[in-house]
Amino acid sequence: MTEQELVSNRIRYFCELRGLSFYQLSYRSTVPLTTLMHIMSNSTKNPGIFTMIKICNGLDITISEFFSSKEFENIEFEAE
Repeated sequence: MTEQELVSNRIRYFCELRGLSFYQLSYRSTVPLTTLMHIMSNSTKNPGIFTMIKICNGLDITISEFFSSKEFENIEFEAE
């Protein structure tokens, strides 16, 4: 599973947990729906920390909570 898929799966998980549509998350987070949909379709390689913080705010969680899962524990990013 790619890093992009891990992020989109985690967003999907929290949306389902909170009963939010992507449209509602977009509104609550102030992240444009098109940006959110690019993240969800894995076409965005790196959504950026500030976008992720906004998404987490919209999900009513901290960035630490978002990345605090087994899937992210052993991830290694290649230096570019």
